[in-house]
Amino acid sequence: MYTAKGQLDRDAMLRQYVPLVRRLAHHMIAKLPPNVEIDDLIQVGMIGLSEALSRYESSQGVQFETFATQRIRGAMIDELREGDWMSRGSRKSQKEIEHAVHRLEQRLGRSPLESEIAGELGLSLSEYQSLLGKVRGTQLVYLEDMVHHNDDDEGFLDRHMGAGHADPMEMLRDQRLRQALVNAIKGLPEREQYIMGMYYEHDMNLKEIAAVLGVTESRVCQLHSQSIARLRAKMRSH
Repeated sequence: MYTAKGQLDRDAMLRQYVPLVRRLAHHMIAKLPPNVEIDDLIQVGMIGLSEALSRYESSQGVQFETFATQRIRGAMIDELREGDWMSRGSRKSQKEIEHAVHRLEQRLGRSPLESEIAGELGLSLSEYQSLLGKVRGTQLVYLEDMVHHNDDDEGFLDRHMGAGHADPMEMLRDQRLRQALVNAIKGLPEREQYIMGMYYEHDMNLKEIAAVLGVTESRVCQLHSQSIARLRAKMRSH
């Protein structure tokens, strides 16, 4: 989109890509705790979009939408990292669920039932499901896994986000890791496989998945959290 003078029409481009910012924000919010506001992510994403418009050069050989997506995600992730969005208690709960799943898989030789995970944690089923809802979509790749912890250890985000050409999903692009992840997903209970497929392959949000499965959105959130805990337990060696 250009003006009569052949210059990039920033206002028109901003309007055109607002839906992209909203889609990315809604996709990311499903993995975050309830205290993170969708409007805050959208606002930060719009800043990332504006920066993308300022820095994009068609000569780079990258489509603008691809370039903008990386910038928007990067802006959101930087904001989340700086704001320390996940409480220490939530991190601890996520790890406890993951470790309980791992112990049960080693002991049972199969994927544990929801009730068995609850029992391993010393919780009733309803208490465990409530906990899953509170941790809100456990991360497959934690932000803390990607940032450096000392001056001599450069982390993933520090290496790549500043360059404007990568996002956290780059960590999954190693072929062996990707295959291990595919195998791990195939080992999930059937309903959880459906949820992961709809969410990550078909880019559906939790509300849409809930409508397909005929359950509540909060129940999909619980099952998504549990699925990621299972995957992290299986992927520990990677």
